[in-house]
Amino acid sequence: MDLKGKKIVLGLSGGVACYKAAELCRALVKQGASVRVVMTEAATHFIGTVTMQALSGNTVHTDQWDPRIANNMAHIDLTRGADAILVAPCSADFMHKLAHGACDDLLSTLCLARPRQVPLLIAPAMNVEMWDNAATGRNVAQLRADGIAIFGPASGDQACGETGFGRMLEADELLEELVASFQPKVLAGKRVLITAGPTFEAIDPVRGITNLSSGKMGYAVARAAREAGAEVVLVSGPTALATPHGVRRQEVQSAQQMHDAVMAALNGQHVFIGVAAVADWRVTNASAHKMKKQDGAAPPQLEFAQNTDILAAVAATTSVSGWPYCVGFAAESENLVEFGAVKREKKGIPLLVGNIGPHTFGQDDNTVILFDEDGHTVLPRADKLTLARQLVSEIAKRIDRSLLT
Repeated sequence: MDLKGKKIVLGLSGGVACYKAAELCRALVKQGASVRVVMTEAATHFIGTVTMQALSGNTVHTDQWDPRIANNMAHIDLTRGADAILVAPCSADFMHKLAHGACDDLLSTLCLARPRQVPLLIAPAMNVEMWDNAATGRNVAQLRADGIAIFGPASGDQACGETGFGRMLEADELLEELVASFQPKVLAGKRVLITAGPTFEAIDPVRGITNLSSGKMGYAVARAAREAGAEVVLVSGPTALATPHGVRRQEVQSAQQMHDAVMAALNGQHVFIGVAAVADWRVTNASAHKMKKQDGAAPPQLEFAQNTDILAAVAATTSVSGWPYCVGFAAESENLVEFGAVKREKKGIPLLVGNIGPHTFGQDDNTVILFDEDGHTVLPRADKLTLARQLVSEIAKRIDRSLLT
């Protein structure tokens, strides 16, 4: 319920992407938001007001002279007390209106008359040629200069049959963007590199050694860092999780592949967060073909070598350049307070996040302990995204302190 108690004005301008606005409206309500829908006359040609009223649970407004508003000032009343206005879809024509202060219908008028503290957010939706047109580019530049947040657009197949940029973001992506807009931008301008998930050490082409990490915590940290304004690269072991919106993901399997990907991406990073459950050992005599079971035969004898410690390798670069700020994760099965403090010092990092592995693998919530040079702090049990946001906030505070010393 990231949007619980939030009052959102959802505006729809003309475009076939109005069908996505219906799904978005439903998602906003499920996240706890109160949604007031305002539609242009053009939007009503693509989706009915009855549909949007049923999904939002509130009266839909289309007319700036709406007599249902007590003072006949719908353009004023609908935005007072609102937490945000999101126009999705936002057509090329409506972007032109916003960029030039035009107000010839209810939606454009209430956008212009909104209180200064109410953010205006738009999700462009149009044909690729319209998006690439120089006039649209000038309008986009003006909207950004005016402080209007632009979500997307994406590239892909379009209803007209053409392909390219101009496609409106999907409802779940817009939901993530809206939620992120309310998060403090404590990592604005920072670049963050994160590892997540398990690693897989091959025994033969179809078998391998792995662990129970689901990747949920690492992916939550990636989302939280991006919400906080960071540019995020996520190096992920094998998981079934969707990539957080706005995060660049690189997939790997083995610990060596993860190490190589991290070291290749490390230059210029401000923060490294090693959340992945990386295998300590790899099989050195892996078979090139599937090992066949033979009745009565002895089991195969596996030989192991120790994998490179990724966190230690990153920490070694920090001692030279001062960046990135290193954060490690440690999963223990017992004596977390004792083992966590020792591990932080052994790794030579400023912050270590400890948890009890069997209590968190595959779960949606967790409790963690932060270890630093001053001792340890417990973050009480919560869902992993909440914990990730708390962790990002703690990292930002520590970075700010380090820059002052």
